Amino acid sequence: MEVKSRHHLRSDEVDTITTALSDNLGVELDADSFEKVEFDDSDWDVVLVDGDPLVLYLDREGPRPSDGGGEAAEKEPFLTVQGANQHPPQKHVVTVDAGAVSFVSDGADIMRPGITEADDDISEGDLVVINEESHGKFLAVGRAQTSGDDMVGDSGKVVKSLHHVGDDLFEFSV
Repeated sequence: MEVKSRHHLRSDEVDTITTALSDNLGVELDADSFEKVEFDDSDWDVVLVDGDPLVLYLDREGPRPSDGGGEAAEKEPFLTVQGANQHPPQKHVVTVDAGAVSFVSDGADIMRPGITEADDDISEGDLVVINEESHGKFLAVGRAQTSGDDMVGDSGKVVKSLHHVGDDLFEFSV
């Protein structure tokens, strides 16, 4: 991934990121610098936090709260896999068993049989982080296709994978 541009974020943009991560994941990001990176050859919108790619913007799903409806054109900030491993989320976590690790690490969507636990506060359409139960490492970021209390079961896809260990963003370094 070739960097096209980098620029520091304004304080209101930083506030939006830190508030969203605190509200959605229970993560407090305290950092000295936040820089947005644009790439020549990728659609990723990434924020370097003290030089590390810890935050990405993902397309918002569903109606915008600000206007009471309509499809959202804006993006919402969320942790990258690296960000989740450096600042472990307290909310919106889906845990998978050892048998699912290789599939999730290859970018597969998350299926019910591999899930051992999911937070009850997850709603359909929410962004979630995928954690493996053996070592507590985060493997992926995805979008919930169902509520957290409906994720454990015998069959069906319940999380669409959006970013995972080993993809271009995970391999990116400044």
